[in-house]
Amino acid sequence: MLHGGWPELVARATPAKMAAASPLDFDSGKAESNEASSKWLDAHYDPLANIHTFSACLALADLHGDGEYKLVVGDLGPGGQQPRLKVLKGPRVLTESPLPELPAAAATFLKDQHEPRTPALALASGPCVYVYKNLRPYFKFSLPQLPANPLEEDLWNQAKEDRIDPVTLKEMLEDIREKAEVPLSVQSLRFLQLELSEMEAFVNQHKSKAIKRQTVITTMTTLKKNLADEDAVSCLVLGTENKELLVLDPEAFTTLATMSLPSVPVFLEVSGQFDVEFRLAAACRNGNIYILRRDSKCPKYCIELSAQPVGLVRVHKVLVVGSNQDSLHGFTHKGKRLWTVQMPAAILTMNLLEQHSRGLQAVMAGLANGEVRIYHDKTLLNVIRTPDAVTSLCFGRFGREDNTLIMTTRGGGLIIKILKRTAVFVEGGGELGPPPAQATKLSVPRKTRLYVDQTLREREAGTAMHRTFQTDLYLLRLRAARAYVQALESSLSPVSATAREPLKLHAVVSTQVSGEVSSLRAREAEIGVQGLGPTFKLTLHLQNTSTARPILGLLICFLYNEALYALPRAFFKVPLLVPGLSYPLETFVESVSDKGISDIIKVLVLREGQSAPLLSAHINMPVSEGLAAA
Repeated sequence: MLHGGWPELVARATPAKMAAASPLDFDSGKAESNEASSKWLDAHYDPLANIHTFSACLALADLHGDGEYKLVVGDLGPGGQQPRLKVLKGPRVLTESPLPELPAAAATFLKDQHEPRTPALALASGPCVYVYKNLRPYFKFSLPQLPANPLEEDLWNQAKEDRIDPVTLKEMLEDIREKAEVPLSVQSLRFLQLELSEMEAFVNQHKSKAIKRQTVITTMTTLKKNLADEDAVSCLVLGTENKELLVLDPEAFTTLATMSLPSVPVFLEVSGQFDVEFRLAAACRNGNIYILRRDSKCPKYCIELSAQPVGLVRVHKVLVVGSNQDSLHGFTHKGKRLWTVQMPAAILTMNLLEQHSRGLQAVMAGLANGEVRIYHDKTLLNVIRTPDAVTSLCFGRFGREDNTLIMTTRGGGLIIKILKRTAVFVEGGGELGPPPAQATKLSVPRKTRLYVDQTLREREAGTAMHRTFQTDLYLLRLRAARAYVQALESSLSPVSATAREPLKLHAVVSTQVSGEVSSLRAREAEIGVQGLGPTFKLTLHLQNTSTARPILGLLICFLYNEALYALPRAFFKVPLLVPGLSYPLETFVESVSDKGISDIIKVLVLREGQSAPLLSAHINMPVSEGLAAA
């Protein structure tokens, strides 16, 4: 573990100053013993950083426009502590300010085109979005109030006039909470949680106050306004407890669009531009993911999950969803499932890893067993082991390093790793698995009436069809075996089938006209003719394929139609064949027919004293174009 000042740690991240790495980093599922074999540099680890948050409350941005990217943390403040907004410069806390309620999400965005182009910081907490510029409060946006339940208002008016006692008020409010469609206000919910001795004081304190029902923000993200550039103006997209999505204007912070959902959104992913076309995916508490598009007040598509979602990340055009069944799922925006990967432990947090220099986008998943797994689609790219379970992840530019991974642990620790500039994530390098072709979906045509009829026929006559198929298959094997035996007995193959005579034969046919010779190779039944004829030069290449034993006592014999061709040497002896060498044996063939036709010349390789040939070859002679022209 390395400790110390951030500038010195960043200097160690260069390839020339690599130090020994922590044994906690694992690459390709195997323990790495030193930093030379790891893709990450251990920049900082502080188990007592006292940072308790989740991935949605982490953001990296150049808040002062000085090129120094800082980490924004919405700290939950566990153990009865007050939630706080922390800004870290390197491993040190630069500023810290209290928050009135628990943070729900943090995001940085450009709200206008004015210079200098410093991003604003938006922090969602309770019913409000707090916007900071240069780490100073700039604007506070509050969600509009919702109409209260009229029955609830009537009960509190009766309590104000002392017409009902606190016990009756509690009973009637509990009945409204169970049956009414409109939820109770925060004031009534707090009253229902009190003990009997505390109710009267609470009623006397709050009975004169008007009933207000205020929703809260559950999730937040950003959406480009009209350009897709990295430094383009962005809108804030809010998900609320009353099952709505709000798109805010980046300058006036007014509501540009409102969309309704069947359930409360907990994760958001957006793509596109608000003024052009955008697509929004919202994972909700009912276990479904809803897809909305521009000018749609209600969801266009719905992805039904078999378990509750614990994370949602968009990788290019694929929605990667983590479920509480310890699995990752890939979906298209139309709800088609592409793949599923089972995790070795429960998924605690997810986020996007985007390496701009190499154009890589991958999903990071922090697991309960202390692993951080990086996947590109269903392929495992890298595994990082940490001393404690990771509860939040953030990847991006931190300080002046482009590829920095920031992790916070369950115990409040802070881990900072820097990706080596020479590191390359290789698909399939994480662990062994099925080949990528196995996940390719087949283009299955639609079921036609003919298909249905054939299916019914196969069900009814399945046994008879199988017997017929087996009979035909056995006959095919028998015919193939007979043809193979016949070829071996008649030596119709250009390669010897016996180990005693390891030979190989092929032929070359050349045409000779006016002293000019052009060659034609006849191999694998492919012949190309150059020239006119009528005299052909036939070259046989005979090779001893044995490794150590020479062959002696072979003969060459030509069988041909004497009405078409004449050979001065139709039968001759073959010299000693040394292993591994190819021997050219030449003879001339003259076409004696003037009909312009051709025939096959058979070449036989014989052994002295044996009638059956060792090898044979059929040469398709070309037409003698010289005679045909004459």
